[in-house]
Amino acid sequence: MSEEVTPVCPACGENYSYQQGDLWVCPMCGHEWAETEASEETEPQTSQVLDAVGNPLADGDSVTITKGLKVKGGADIKAGTKVRGIRLLESPVNGHDIEAKVPGAGQMYLKSSVVKKA
Repeated sequence: MSEEVTPVCPACGENYSYQQGDLWVCPMCGHEWAETEASEETEPQTSQVLDAVGNPLADGDSVTITKGLKVKGGADIKAGTKVRGIRLLESPVNGHDIEAKVPGAGQMYLKSSVVKKA
């Protein structure tokens, strides 16, 4: 006996879909798609983090801060500060998608829109 695998919804990523005639239906978001689309959408899409000028970033990259940043309770970070060994966050924290140790400021989160790949 072979078990039929329920496809993941291409719109919301939930796996509660069911078949209705020739279509698959997701009860979570209401999206409907053809069975051929379900087989094509087997691999989830990963979002890529891009710097201020559109270069893709990866864990361990070195970046330069493109504009001056004000830090609550600490010294401001000047434009041109080089940060080494960044770590990309899987789920952003308040819009910040990079974790790094900034010289003179310590460990903090940064937005990819204010850094440029070095």
